Amino acid sequence: MDLNTPDILGIGIIGGGGIAQAVHIPGYQKLKNARVLAVSDPFESARTACEEKFGIEKTYADFEEMLANPDIHAVSVTTPNFLHAEASIKALEAGKHVLCEKPLAMNAVEGQQMVDAAQRTGNKLMCGYHYRFNPEVQTLKKFAEAGEFGEMYFARTIAMRRRGIPGWGMFISKEKNGGGPLIDIGVHMLDATMHVMGFPKPTKVFGKTYQKFGKRKDVTGLMGQWDTENFTVEDFAAAQILFENGASLHLESSFVAEQAEQDKMSFQIFDDRGGLSYNPLQMYKEHLGTQLDITPMGLPQNVQAHHKEIESFVNSVLNDTPVMTPGTEALEISKIIDAIYKSSETGSEVTL
Repeated sequence: MDLNTPDILGIGIIGGGGIAQAVHIPGYQKLKNARVLAVSDPFESARTACEEKFGIEKTYADFEEMLANPDIHAVSVTTPNFLHAEASIKALEAGKHVLCEKPLAMNAVEGQQMVDAAQRTGNKLMCGYHYRFNPEVQTLKKFAEAGEFGEMYFARTIAMRRRGIPGWGMFISKEKNGGGPLIDIGVHMLDATMHVMGFPKPTKVFGKTYQKFGKRKDVTGLMGQWDTENFTVEDFAAAQILFENGASLHLESSFVAEQAEQDKMSFQIFDDRGGLSYNPLQMYKEHLGTQLDITPMGLPQNVQAHHKEIESFVNSVLNDTPVMTPGTEALEISKIIDAIYKSSETGSEVTL
């Protein structure tokens, strides 16, 4: 890293759409040590919205032209999934540090190319798995690192919506998004669970995906009505993952599933001295022959995890410290997702 890095980080945004406007631009603008200098997007409407809503002084139709600006030191890649790899690699090779929205890429092949580019250039590559920045997840991670839990041998991870197929963007396109709920929301809970578990190395995966509702015209959408004719992703997925240390993890993810909750994002981990869960945040153990449910109290309230993620990225670049959600770990998530899709297609277990 250049030792002459300034005290204020110049930021460029690649992709000026929904996630950039809702999270990334306002997240950077909250910070005193970062300034969004430019936004690139091929659509004029997105560029105009960024100019008018956030006072962005410079916008570009071509992100490579923006990358030539020497005052930009780092970028957020907030494009649709199919552009993550190209934009991130070109930014890294242009000397910029990269915060790429999740998932890291469309697949592990592209993800590996991104990681290789970061290692080759020496620039930082961080992936936007913002659940790691929730106070509840951080509390569980803190207790885990302090040795408060035993051997974590099994986890149950859920990222499910009752009616949650997005009616906008490219979420229903296998070609543009890479998949459905598994690659969109399942990755969040999978990453958070593995983070608390110490990120064990996956070795075998068996998975199954389903498409039971997405192509039907009689299913009501609560996140806008989607185009059933062009729905090419799964609407439900389940998988069993085995790790090198002997632990296993069961994952379920859906855009549509008949359940009590409209949204359920949670995980539970069992260890040989007790257990723990996220959403609800609790820890379980036996003490003096008595079963205890422990509920942590006094955690920070109303935390915007996305903004904490952005603040962490900026501080890592300015202080030259490791990023909180490194591309190398995000690549392992992509390998698992690829294996689930492959297992579903072949009907066989996939060895990683």
